[in-house]
Amino acid sequence: MVGSVHIVGAGLAGLAAATRLSTAGVKVTVHEADNQAGGRCRSYHDPALEMMIDNGNHLVLSGNASVLAYLEEIGAQDRLIGPQNAAFPFVDLATNERWTLRPNDGLVPWWIFDRRRRVPGTRVVDYLALARLLWSGPQKTICEVLDCNGTLFHRLIRPLLLAALNTEPREGSATLAAAVIRQTLLAGAQACRPLIARDGLAGAFVDPALHLLKTRNAKVHFGHRLRALSVGGERVTALQFGDEALQLEPDDAVILAVPPMVVAALVPNGMQTPTEFRAIVNAHFRITPAKTLAPITGVVNGMVEWLFAFPDRLSVTISAADRLLETPRKMLAEQIWREVCVIAGIDAPLPRWQIVRERRATFAAVPSQNAKRPQAETTYRNLVLAGDWTATGLPATIESAIRSGHRAAHLVGKMATH
Repeated sequence: MVGSVHIVGAGLAGLAAATRLSTAGVKVTVHEADNQAGGRCRSYHDPALEMMIDNGNHLVLSGNASVLAYLEEIGAQDRLIGPQNAAFPFVDLATNERWTLRPNDGLVPWWIFDRRRRVPGTRVVDYLALARLLWSGPQKTICEVLDCNGTLFHRLIRPLLLAALNTEPREGSATLAAAVIRQTLLAGAQACRPLIARDGLAGAFVDPALHLLKTRNAKVHFGHRLRALSVGGERVTALQFGDEALQLEPDDAVILAVPPMVVAALVPNGMQTPTEFRAIVNAHFRITPAKTLAPITGVVNGMVEWLFAFPDRLSVTISAADRLLETPRKMLAEQIWREVCVIAGIDAPLPRWQIVRERRATFAAVPSQNAKRPQAETTYRNLVLAGDWTATGLPATIESAIRSGHRAAHLVGKMATH
């Protein structure tokens, strides 16, 4: 069996690797530079709202196999809730037209033949054209493969892929778009049910994992920033934490589950990683929504892209939001709130609000950046990478992060056999 495994980074990739390895009886130590776990998937008490909120709204679908396996592993299967059937209400703010997308169970998409289930103004042939994505080359953008001017694109494909890729679909990778379509629309309604963290992201993904690691005597060190790696030959020999040098035994391993720019700076001799990123803006409003409001509403022709209704607040997500990073916060909150009032049927002044801007939320999911994503294996025999920015075959999502953590754990487990 492999010796001790040092996991640098306590985001979801690092936690997924740590819990899987600890389940296998491996001695695990997690080193986190921040004072809390979760990375971009975390909850915190916001003083402006005087309540617990998530730093972002992360949509999970019932077909996310790695997410569901992780939740089962940490005993948090019941922390995600959602409807029994896949149904996605949409509103077009330009026309105030409203509809609900209702895919059917099973792999045969007969729902596209039913006008009441598909996007209004679309034809069956529009959906069949999506098949072209499945055979697109790695250098192709979405709009080099699909017609990006039709009703289906504007009312479904663009909102779906913009959220999944966090990149404007016109420049987005067709390969990554195909992976999203395969796991959602082509997999049937049972893979498309939206799931929301009942008690927040920390309550679903982070706290149960930390509890599990504690029960298995795994160590988690917060405020422990890795400054450098020492290498000798084909191995990492020590981890440098400021003035402290942690020497590694010959059978020890390291998993770097940190952002790509950190990996590029830490790994000797350089490593190719994504270098372009896209922002996400989230807005939170402290107001009790109507019980009739759907948990998730898609929005077309607005600044708002997705509206999430929680028992004590309304939250908005805007992807590929670099254009909004310099907008004054109050102005941004007021603009978003005006749209929220239309979407949710609210006539109320701006309530308590909070704007959360993630400047480097994900790598830019364009073909050139997707090509820069490294494999989990490195040139060092005891060093493995994890993170949603590595070559998982998916865009930078929760599913991608957890998949990468499981992959890293698998590779570390194989080290003992070599």
